[in-house]
Amino acid sequence: MEGLSSMQTLEALSSLLSTRDDDEEDPKIVQASAKLGPGNIGPPASSVKPIKEASSTYDKQNSKAIWDEDEVPEGAQFDDLTDPRPEYEIILKQSVGTEDLFLGMSRKDPSSMCCEGMLVRVKLPGTKASEVVLDVKETFLDLRTPTLKLGLHLPHPVHHQEGKALFITEREELEITLLLNRPMDCINLA
Repeated sequence: MEGLSSMQTLEALSSLLSTRDDDEEDPKIVQASAKLGPGNIGPPASSVKPIKEASSTYDKQNSKAIWDEDEVPEGAQFDDLTDPRPEYEIILKQSVGTEDLFLGMSRKDPSSMCCEGMLVRVKLPGTKASEVVLDVKETFLDLRTPTLKLGLHLPHPVHHQEGKALFITEREELEITLLLNRPMDCINLA
């Protein structure tokens, strides 16, 4: 055991584990290189030549702008007013009885997880019921008229075969009622 704690053994172990040789590197250089970071990559800042003033054509070619100001038509900020997408709203519905409302006997709460149906109201000004083309998929609603079109990703999957639509001529509005498709409802809401 005395051989393991001798000074010579510790010095030999230290020289074996040492990563630098005292003859090859100066300790000052090692300390300076330890302070290097990502900002020290590349030529030193003093050797970088200043960039000359560029011409205006060079600025236009290397600008990050998508188009020049003269390419944008006047009044382009109002283009979205002619968007053929109609106004719509999505309302989630749930069947609530007095036992739910006053006694809290079921596990229903006001969240969208407890809703059974979805009502989509679409305003179609100047449209007749015969002009409406409606296609409902499980997660997508496609509505088209001669002047308007709406492609709507639904927030929840629905039973696309069991929905119904009603066109209200007085309000020029289409109401689409869809049943939500929730495969785990029998477990979650039992």
